[in-house]
Amino acid sequence: MPGQEVITKDNAMVRVDGVAFYQVLDAARASYEVTNLQVAILNLTMTNIRTVMGSMDLDKLLSERDEINHRLLKVVDDATHNWGVKVTRIEIKDIEPPRDLVEAMGRQMKAERDKRAAILEAEGERQSEILAAEYEKQAQILSAEGRREAAYRDAEAREREAEAEAKATAMVSQAINKGSVQAINYFVATKYVEALKALAEADNQKVLIMPLEVSSVIGTIAGVGELAREAFGIGNDSTAPAKTPKSGRSRSTGSVPKV
Repeated sequence: MPGQEVITKDNAMVRVDGVAFYQVLDAARASYEVTNLQVAILNLTMTNIRTVMGSMDLDKLLSERDEINHRLLKVVDDATHNWGVKVTRIEIKDIEPPRDLVEAMGRQMKAERDKRAAILEAEGERQSEILAAEYEKQAQILSAEGRREAAYRDAEAREREAEAEAKATAMVSQAINKGSVQAINYFVATKYVEALKALAEADNQKVLIMPLEVSSVIGTIAGVGELAREAFGIGNDSTAPAKTPKSGRSRSTGSVPKV
């Protein structure tokens, strides 16, 4: 079948051609019922192509070619039954839309693909942001738990330090109440050394001038040993062994005493 132009239901102009197969079952009827069998079948088929394809949209026309072939075969076979022939098959070969319509369809297809690509890209960014937010949330939770544990440890350490300081202060207070001069010296020396340490660790401290009374600090620290001996019950009492007095010369041997 030669090509012919067909107007679809949505007013699109397309050019269509095809091929038809038939079988003569009754030669007499095929000769006398119709003047020219081949031309008659050709005209009948081309007319029904315009009828069938003109009732369909362009999109359906391009996608449902099998349905078009089936409808054409049924109509043409029924019409040629009295001619003593059997139409066995009708196939649409080519459907050619106009060039501008093809370009418009290409742009539409490209726009649709761009749309799907943009949707997929946006979905990927959304999933990425969700995962990043979830990761940041977990990181903040772990960081908060770490800070809480560290704060608990620091509080426990400060509590123990405070308990130790309280015990030390209580011991010094008891010693002071008993009139121990070494306890007073220990307390004063401790505060003095802490003050010197704070001065030395200052960020803006470049030069540290030591006071002239540094030697007195060393002297007061000596009272710490006396305080410790008193705390453990070690003192100059009657149970301590008597020291041998030293003199400038030994009476028995006449040798020089050891220093």
